[in-house]
Amino acid sequence: MVLYKLEDFEPSYQESFDGHDIKGLGVYTQGTDEKVGTVSDVLVDEEGHFRYLVVDLGFWIFGKKVLLPIGRARIDYNIDRVYTIGLTREQAEDLPEFDERQTLDYDYEERVRGVYRQPTDYNNLPVEAATPLDPLAGLDPLGTPVASLGTTPTYARDSYTYENEPALYGLNEQDHQTLRLYEERLIASKRRQKTGEVTIGKHVETDTARIAVPIERERVVIERVTPADAGTAVSGREADFREGEVARIEIHEETPDIRKEAFLREEVRVRKVVDQDTVETQETVRREELDVNSGNLPIEER
Repeated sequence: MVLYKLEDFEPSYQESFDGHDIKGLGVYTQGTDEKVGTVSDVLVDEEGHFRYLVVDLGFWIFGKKVLLPIGRARIDYNIDRVYTIGLTREQAEDLPEFDERQTLDYDYEERVRGVYRQPTDYNNLPVEAATPLDPLAGLDPLGTPVASLGTTPTYARDSYTYENEPALYGLNEQDHQTLRLYEERLIASKRRQKTGEVTIGKHVETDTARIAVPIERERVVIERVTPADAGTAVSGREADFREGEVARIEIHEETPDIRKEAFLREEVRVRKVVDQDTVETQETVRREELDVNSGNLPIEER
């Protein structure tokens, strides 16, 4: 049976204990309330079950660490204490010293269990809780072997399991009762989803543009006027009669010259902005409350 340090087995073990850390808790004797030492570590099996508390006996025996089976401990997180069940100073002196550099084998654990075992631990256990090989063991009415009064059962090396000895490794229901109260909470989260799409492009429209251009046209104006000396006789030399005399005048006019030229009219800039809003919703949540019926017995809640 391989054992692991709690932190090596599960580095985030404190999350399973609501942030509590069993390491560092003071260890006291149950009843006398005498401080024994301090929990320096926890050993668990392959499935993560607590098997031993490593206790530094600095208050009893300086510099000695020993193993305390979890069934012989009562953990009280309300006052940050661990109480030992039935551990005496004499037993602590007899316990083999724990050295983390040495391998924990069956023989070492048997030396530890031998100090804690007491015949009375097995007299009132269920039959399936132990598999005694003691030849002095008797049979119950169903013919199943049970431990004899005043005897300590022994176990086979190859078939031993921690479940064989609940007195050492089982969690005492009386000392470890826990009633968990649950409540529901609303957990808000956000989910991003596509609500639409905006497409921005351009197209060409045609229109008829009008432009006014002033132009000039020349025309001939012929005026006939009566001179002031009309009717006055002239000499034959002045009267110059010429046949076929022609006067020529050039006529001009302007015509509009229209052409098209492209130029930049405006720029269109496209961007996104995020509008923030708060959406409120409500749901019915449940919560468990503790009902205590103690009759006339005094009850203290912490």
